[in-house]
Amino acid sequence: MYRSHNCGELTAAHINTEVTLSGWVQKSRDKGFIVWVDLRDRYGITQLVFDEERTSKDLIEQAQHLGREFVIQVKGTVIERASKNPNMPTGDIEILVSELIILNKSILPPFTIEDKTDGGEDIRMKYRYLDIRRNPVKNSLIFRSKVSQAVRNYLSTEGFIEVETPYLIKSTPEGARDFVVPSRMNAGEFYALPQSPQTFKQLLMVGGMDKYFQIVKCFRDEDLRADRQPEFTQIDCEMAFVDQEDILNVFEGLTRHLLKEVNGVEIEKFPRMLYDDAMRLYGNDKPDIRFGMEFGELNAVTQHKEFGVFNNAELVVGIAVPGGNSYTRKEIDKLIDWVKRPQVGALGMIYSRCNDDGSFKSSVDKFYDQDDLAKWAEITGAKAGDLVCVLSGDTNKVRAQLSALRMELAERLGLRDPKVFAPLWVIDFPLLELDEETGHYHAMHHPFTSPKPGQIELLDSNPGEVKANAYDLVLNGNEIGGGSIRIHDKATQAIMLKHLGFSEEEAKAQFGFLMDAFEYGAPPHGGLAFGLDRLVAILGGQETIRDFIAFPKNNSGRDVMIDAPAPIDDDQLTELSLKLNLKS
Repeated sequence: MYRSHNCGELTAAHINTEVTLSGWVQKSRDKGFIVWVDLRDRYGITQLVFDEERTSKDLIEQAQHLGREFVIQVKGTVIERASKNPNMPTGDIEILVSELIILNKSILPPFTIEDKTDGGEDIRMKYRYLDIRRNPVKNSLIFRSKVSQAVRNYLSTEGFIEVETPYLIKSTPEGARDFVVPSRMNAGEFYALPQSPQTFKQLLMVGGMDKYFQIVKCFRDEDLRADRQPEFTQIDCEMAFVDQEDILNVFEGLTRHLLKEVNGVEIEKFPRMLYDDAMRLYGNDKPDIRFGMEFGELNAVTQHKEFGVFNNAELVVGIAVPGGNSYTRKEIDKLIDWVKRPQVGALGMIYSRCNDDGSFKSSVDKFYDQDDLAKWAEITGAKAGDLVCVLSGDTNKVRAQLSALRMELAERLGLRDPKVFAPLWVIDFPLLELDEETGHYHAMHHPFTSPKPGQIELLDSNPGEVKANAYDLVLNGNEIGGGSIRIHDKATQAIMLKHLGFSEEEAKAQFGFLMDAFEYGAPPHGGLAFGLDRLVAILGGQETIRDFIAFPKNNSGRDVMIDAPAPIDDDQLTELSLKLNLKS
């Protein structure tokens, strides 16, 4: 056997025990007459000692030639450590080595395998298998496993059945571009990788499975952001004979279970907020409610005061920054520059200081008197010592801009404590979104989302007012899950597809299999999918998902470790009946 114990478990209780350990050389310290080696495995680090008074000369010489990341096996006796390290679980002991075997040598790693490494992100991505040896990445992957296990335990206890669905499916329009896979056996035809198992889980409900889940890979060929991956993992769930309230209760339970099991945190309240209120008060549909700074709409108290910037705006809206009156003019100018960046897109920012004596000082004193500015403070909830920041413009744009500013200010003020968890349901989304470029509507969630009861008729007269029987679960300003009650009858699905611009022929070609299934007694059903990568990161106190994925891709969708995607040779192209038409 390669080891009798791991490198994280030996304590003073094991003194005088003969042990066998295996692992990687973390580092060594050579004093000539004595050599210490830190041996590391997944479980921790144990110090080895080679002492000329108790160790053969040959063995000491062998230890002196060990390099970083050599894989070794040692046998020896657990002894009390002369200089104890209270910061290590194994800090009371060390191993007096009697036998050393080099299992594999290592060349010098391109970066140090330490918690705080000298390796940049690009080099660590290229050598990800080395990066995984570092505690931050290793622990993140172990944490992900713990979360996944807790999910399975909870859903299994609730009567859910884990069912796998296919990866090679038919391309259907669900929002993002599909990754496609050519079929050798069916020349000129293609599979698609699933953006989600949406239609399959609905078919499982038609099949009577009642409660389904799987932890499943999904694929979307879309433009990448800093924290988005082309392949990601969902906790995908569906239930039959349920309404929205049933689903919200089940997945509140799952979220409570995870927070308690994984983080030791108990959460009682899962407030609910209408989509329209989320947009009005926070400027986005996934508000972080760990802190205030709710929006105050100021049109009524700012317009018609001879200030054209506000008079010509569709929306004038502000937030109160706690303690912001302490900001210097230079600091405020930097805030103004921040909102004017292309990523935010504001043309500028107006502000009003709320002085301790109850007076106000604004950047537009020429147009607004003390009574006006007092109303700004009242509407935004500003108190003495605060700063009111105001943006104006087209409603949708200015809300997004002020939302970005709100989050930036909260970050600077330390209001986004990763150890505090604030879940929120956002409900009653619009069923359809208007594409301003084309003038056509598309599904805000997907084409199978049911409208709220009694609103199907509005699709003809006022499609933009139709609300979806849909819901998102938000945690700390991040959408961690979303779902809906589904359409479960052919006639309603046909109406929905018609309003999304599908002809009868197109609807049958794309979704005929699902609509046919609805004619065989489809039950009412609905579900929800959690984004596992994002959920794990938030539970782990992080904002980025990359370290919680074993082998992530970079911002260009490339795996720099295995150099993928990559060309395929001409023989493969011929076998797949493909011909490249690359534009120079």
